[in-house]
Amino acid sequence: MANIMIQGKNGYEIACVQAATGREEKAVLIMHGFGSSKDGFTAAMLTEEFPKKGIAALAFDFPAHGESPVDGDFFTLENCLVDMASAEEALRCLAPKAEIGYFGSSFGAYMTLLYLASGKASGKKAFLRSAAVEMPNLLANRTEAGKRLLEQQGYIMEEEEGMRPLKLTQRLFDGLDANDVFQQYKRGTALLHMVHGTEDEAASFEAARRFAELKGAKLTVLDGGDHQLSRLGMPEQVLDLAAKFFSN
Repeated sequence: MANIMIQGKNGYEIACVQAATGREEKAVLIMHGFGSSKDGFTAAMLTEEFPKKGIAALAFDFPAHGESPVDGDFFTLENCLVDMASAEEALRCLAPKAEIGYFGSSFGAYMTLLYLASGKASGKKAFLRSAAVEMPNLLANRTEAGKRLLEQQGYIMEEEEGMRPLKLTQRLFDGLDANDVFQQYKRGTALLHMVHGTEDEAASFEAARRFAELKGAKLTVLDGGDHQLSRLGMPEQVLDLAAKFFSN
């Protein structure tokens, strides 16, 4: 694996980690969750393990996450989508013969669906872990306290232990409000495999099941699984499912 910086199309660099020989027939672009990074547990596991199965991998940091050089003013859906295209272009250069696929976790799964819906994605397969299909409803501006704070100062700071402080602006919230994946993503756009835990405390399992039924996605249900799918054996199960999905 190698850490690299690529020049994005938005005027700033994008921090990435890649593992590719250039000979692979399959390659996966990995999108992390909200507040996480390319070095988060799932993204790091995939970047390390996919190459052992002959799959090239590239994970990157969304704006204001991980080692991204920009702050939350740049964390918008528009910038995230453009950065995904830049990262995909980099992956294609690293593995020029490979069929591209997408792995998205939580917010990254939501962004993957928007990316597919935009028509800019060249790949036609996506694996969605704990997909936040109702992402516009999940953030702090939905509470009364959050709404007041946003009105007063124009942004909200998300600060959690182990997470880079994240500035959430009105522009981000406006973008979320305008992008409902139930409306944006059209059935048949790509081959989708979703995996979701029944005890997900952050992204509704029922919403994920409803999305899968409406959009024709295969849904693997992990009984008792939390949002991180961290319980015994579940990370390995996700890896195995994703590797088989992308290898076929």
